[in-house]
Amino acid sequence: MTNNIKMNTEAVTNHIVTWLKDYALNAKVSGYVIGISGGIDSAVTSTLCAMTELPLLCVEMPIHQDPSQVSRAKEHITFLKNNFSNVTSTVADLTSTFETLKDSLPSSNDEALLNLTLANTRARLRMTTLYYYAGLHRSLVAGTGNKVEDFGVGFFTKYGDGGVDISPIADLMKSEVRAIGEYLGVPSSIIIAKPTDGLFGDERSDEDQLGANYDELEIAMTAHMNGAKADDFTGREREVFDIYSRLNRINQHKINPIPVCIIPTELK
Repeated sequence: MTNNIKMNTEAVTNHIVTWLKDYALNAKVSGYVIGISGGIDSAVTSTLCAMTELPLLCVEMPIHQDPSQVSRAKEHITFLKNNFSNVTSTVADLTSTFETLKDSLPSSNDEALLNLTLANTRARLRMTTLYYYAGLHRSLVAGTGNKVEDFGVGFFTKYGDGGVDISPIADLMKSEVRAIGEYLGVPSSIIIAKPTDGLFGDERSDEDQLGANYDELEIAMTAHMNGAKADDFTGREREVFDIYSRLNRINQHKINPIPVCIIPTELK
């Protein structure tokens, strides 16, 4: 499998910025609120939002956060403020809030399940916080999920980082997001950092959790969308294709809209 994705980076960037600005103006909101994690996705999305010239509030929301993630987040916010006068920032330290909630809920003897549940709880606390700020500022919450995460492997928390008003980069593969980041001048420390969801309070990467990196997964995603089957591959390519296929299958409940039970007319 090879990745032959090509993109007119400047044109795509301008398209997203115009789309973001038009959407906000048509919705008659002031601007955007976004969570800054120190990763490439939030860095690119926040920069695109800043380029609209509409007010952008960047929110840091540490919960027992790894210091490297905190420092990258601060570095990016400094980058934004040095380049855009419409950017402001705030810090909502949710560590004590998270601990209070955790102490009020039952624990579990299944440590792995408990840790995953708590990780998703962190994401949902952050979503609630972003919407609080969005309400105060009459703004929209900008999502930071890319195409592999949102529509490939479903690597996001439902009603956590998946709870947003608008998804500017959800039609871009990770490599395309990275290319736009380089074009926009996002700090190199963020571009080269291993992607992480930052939900476990340690240095584990997305690759550690998924079993494959984004370059591998987006190639598998492209092959899957083109109708490829597992038997078309061998070795590591087969392993990654199987990983992608399994995650895509089990996470359809996140990838697809919420099922609605339609009542037949004759029953009403």
